[in-house]
Amino acid sequence: MSSDRRQNIMIVEDDEDLAEGIRLSLNSAAFAFYLCGTIAEAEELLRQYRFDLLILDINLPDGSGLKLCAEIRRTSRIPIALLTAKDMEMDIVKGLESGADDYITKPFSLMVLRARVRALLRRNRAEENMEYEDGVFQFCFDTMKFYKNAQVVELSKTEQRILYLLVKNAGQVLTRERLLEWVWPEGTEYVEDNALSVGIRRLRDKLEDRSSKPCHIKTVYGKGYMWERASCIRTS
Repeated sequence: MSSDRRQNIMIVEDDEDLAEGIRLSLNSAAFAFYLCGTIAEAEELLRQYRFDLLILDINLPDGSGLKLCAEIRRTSRIPIALLTAKDMEMDIVKGLESGADDYITKPFSLMVLRARVRALLRRNRAEENMEYEDGVFQFCFDTMKFYKNAQVVELSKTEQRILYLLVKNAGQVLTRERLLEWVWPEGTEYVEDNALSVGIRRLRDKLEDRSSKPCHIKTVYGKGYMWERASCIRTS
């Protein structure tokens, strides 16, 4: 993606004042904004334009933002940040399971919002041209195509983000804190205790021959996780 192209951001929020406040807080010559208040309007815009980020309210007049998130994730890797009510942990969990990349609880600090949005955009650009290949795996993060022994492996967006950081730093131990900071900026204690462990387990189920005895996604006890290349693994 050309660095001089303005990045398109869609804000799906039926509270017009809040949507406009978000737009104003993020206002920059680098961004073009599209505001809409319903799922139907969002779907129409998605057919017309390419977006770099979607800020999506969960409760919309014509349906659930979670359902829209899941539908988008089937065919697109666009970063999605959900707007959710404060302390609604189940909304957060359902959102992450639907493929959201981050969540922002209302009410929120506009300074925090700006930081989270820019982190999502940076992260997405970092992954765009990343490819990984060894004797067993081929991972193309730009096209969201992942293979093990030439067989397609389906990964959720959260699983892709965890995998990206692991393979980018193959052979190096990554702490839980670093993974959390990458996958969920400003991750809460709730996310730390659940979502990362779930993501690691699901990746092992999909990528390891025996998930109970992983050869590639290694746990380094007391430190974190490490990706070991297939070429480095010795067979007995």
